[in-house]
Amino acid sequence: MDGMMGYSIIGSIGGFVITLLIILLIVGIVVLILNKTGYVVSRDNERIVKMEKDIEDIKKTVEDIKSKLEEI
Repeated sequence: MDGMMGYSIIGSIGGFVITLLIILLIVGIVVLILNKTGYVVSRDNERIVKMEKDIEDIKKTVEDIKSKLEEI
């Protein structure tokens, strides 16, 4: 009986380790693929640049409206 219990504990720990390694391998592959395509980095940078341009446009528009209101 003790021998069977030892195998059960070792088997469950081994199964857990193998499952963990498989999950880490899959996550690593996904991250590697995303980094190679540049999906994560380039999209974030593009968004930031677009937002900065939009903010500058909004600032110019507000300044134009302010100056026109002051003229009136």
